[in-house]
Amino acid sequence: MTGHGSSGGGWGQPPYGSGGSSGGGGNPWAVPGTPSAPKKRNGGLIAAILAAALVAGGVGGGIGYWAAGRDGSSSTTVSASGDAGALNRKPTSVAGIAQKALPSVVTIEAQGVTGEGGTGTGFVYDKQGHILTNNHVVASAAGGGRLTATFSNGKKYDVEVIGRAQGYDVAVIKLKNASDATLNPLPLGKSSAVQVGDATIAIGAPFGLSGTVTTGIVSAKDRPVASSDGGGTSASYMSALQTDASINPGNSGGPLLDAAGNVIGINSAIQSAGNGGMGPESSQSGSIGLGFAIPIDQAKRVAQDLIKTGKPVYPQIGVQVAMRDTGGGATIAQTGNNGSDAVAPNGPADKAGLKPGDTITKLDSTVIDSGPTLISEIWRHKPGDTVTLTFERAGKEHTTQVTLGQRTGDK
Repeated sequence: MTGHGSSGGGWGQPPYGSGGSSGGGGNPWAVPGTPSAPKKRNGGLIAAILAAALVAGGVGGGIGYWAAGRDGSSSTTVSASGDAGALNRKPTSVAGIAQKALPSVVTIEAQGVTGEGGTGTGFVYDKQGHILTNNHVVASAAGGGRLTATFSNGKKYDVEVIGRAQGYDVAVIKLKNASDATLNPLPLGKSSAVQVGDATIAIGAPFGLSGTVTTGIVSAKDRPVASSDGGGTSASYMSALQTDASINPGNSGGPLLDAAGNVIGINSAIQSAGNGGMGPESSQSGSIGLGFAIPIDQAKRVAQDLIKTGKPVYPQIGVQVAMRDTGGGATIAQTGNNGSDAVAPNGPADKAGLKPGDTITKLDSTVIDSGPTLISEIWRHKPGDTVTLTFERAGKEHTTQVTLGQRTGDK
């Protein structure tokens, strides 16, 4: 599957067969014919005929009761009481949370200038009409195409892109001419407080089916995920929340809620069983219970930068590392791209004493097993934060503190 389009195909009907009458054999409930009376009547024969009549009467009576029990006037079915209070629809139930959240979730349709596009999801971020979603949901229409957002009540609005962060896979869009829109921002939780096993609720438009609600749990935290934008031109990195709530093409950009209805993440990527790859759910075949969401703590910070300046801000340490090696850490390259320095002169890593060939194995207490993991962990922080890096050089382990620098905008 490509883009964010909904898959086609109709809804098949199950092969319900209708049972026909069985042939032959006659009526199994029929009473055999009574033989002709003999010329000589005696008590024994009369008793036998009487017994046969009683048997026939008993069978007939049983059939009559059996048929009456299936007559509409004598149904044995039990009707529900209709008491809605017997159902768990309290405000803290899944039904209660969904009822409150659905009016604040929108289905986004993107149409590029060359015809490409698809469907994704977003949610109301503030009362000014800003909508938070994934970059890959709106990327196809960002260069002059058309974007629309449709609410659960059917109202559709044109939207404009306020800012995009390709590396974080976060975008902020804003409704146009939405003076009549009812804007109830979803409450933002704290992804840092999430625990494995916490209940989750995902809302989105899988395969274009708007307003779909699925449930699950937080399967893991701080899961390093690197995914392409669907077009293979850029990559995004996240230290993701993993969930088994069903996430499919079209869920991208939708909220991942906790059991209190607070947003703890933005649904963004799934693991595919087909090719073993990781990527935006729009480019994958379907859910196998491995979904990934951008933690809302990070997404909120990115959104604030995009609303303020229209550009993302990335923390960095000023090194270029190998991106394909896994398991042993993140090794700083000997030379950078196009012959540049792999350790930026006078950059944060240079000031901290890191050199080409060093292998970074930890950031604070988090084990670093690859270049993407290092980037994902760095991007959890803000420029100016100080982190402790553990690295290996010539077989010996060292530690150093690095104050993160920053880069503004996507390259």
